[in-house]
Amino acid sequence: MSEQETLYTIALTRALPMNYAAQNLLMDTLGSATAVFDARHHLLDAVPDATPRLTQAVSLMDQHLARAEEELSFAQQGNIQCIGRHEEAFPYRLRECDDAPLLLYYYGNGDLNRRHIVSMVGTRHCTEYGKQLCERFVRDLKEWLPDTLIVSGLAYGIDINSHRQALAYGLDTVGVLAHGLDQIYPRLHRATAVEMTQHGGLLTEYMSHSTPEKLNFVSRNRIVAGLADATIVVESKAKGGSLITAELAQDYHRDVFAFPGRIGDEASEGCNRIIHSNRAAILLSAEDFVQAMGWENDANQPKVLQTELFAPTTPEEQAIVDALADGNPHDLNQLTTATGMSTQKITTLLFDLELRGVIQSANGCRYLLAR
Repeated sequence: MSEQETLYTIALTRALPMNYAAQNLLMDTLGSATAVFDARHHLLDAVPDATPRLTQAVSLMDQHLARAEEELSFAQQGNIQCIGRHEEAFPYRLRECDDAPLLLYYYGNGDLNRRHIVSMVGTRHCTEYGKQLCERFVRDLKEWLPDTLIVSGLAYGIDINSHRQALAYGLDTVGVLAHGLDQIYPRLHRATAVEMTQHGGLLTEYMSHSTPEKLNFVSRNRIVAGLADATIVVESKAKGGSLITAELAQDYHRDVFAFPGRIGDEASEGCNRIIHSNRAAILLSAEDFVQAMGWENDANQPKVLQTELFAPTTPEEQAIVDALADGNPHDLNQLTTATGMSTQKITTLLFDLELRGVIQSANGCRYLLAR
């Protein structure tokens, strides 16, 4: 995209802020932001259906050129890519969405048109269970599809854990920001964000000096959903931004998955509900995910994953598995005696292990290892 076209595209986004339908209508009708600028004083001749409000806004594009020049200079000095919607480098999945942005600012080296792209989202107040899900899923997905790009929003909780696990296991990861590239929010994630620029990148539709306002985060979610083939909700409360992202993904006709959680756990209530209402497919492992997406032919088909996705992860869980290793069903009293743990503790752990498919119940409230 030429420097002139970039300037006029920036000016157009400022003239019609967040009015994606109008922006895309003008670009699709006239072919370029430069053509829109040239027609700014006689827009009705080129777009007869243009409303008075739209006509007025476009006529004022000149007023936004100075700020556009400032932003272009900032991008050039910072090696930030300005990617227009009609360019080949623009994410083709996102381009298919009616409310796709006209322009993206990208700092990084990842391919936004990677063959396999997965968005991972969830609550900002994640539990250890949620962190473990992120770690195991990303680890095993690396074994199956090492070219996968992981997308999230760099927020607290599931987002940052997804990014960090992607980096830990050698997958590229892209963070979609709700502000400009002159800052990182939250600041605590700056070190991770810097590392991501070498193994993926940071992406935003917002210019520098944009503040991370609440509405920006809601708008940002559509890009998180639109970039990917599938959105995975790892943990979510009954309400939250991750459920909005899942709903947007559905609207874009993308696949939506959710990890189940224990009944009554606040952090998993949203996941359980969207699974129950068939708004998301239940997700149990990376292998199941690859098969559900129809990606088996692209996968490595590893002979043996390092460990099972839902294997025991704490000494207490391992103690229960060891007690059941003889293959015989054991009741609660037997397990309490074998492990030395309290009945309440054992009951909680048994519920988790059964939900995750490590153990199964037998007749008479007895338990044995899942077959």
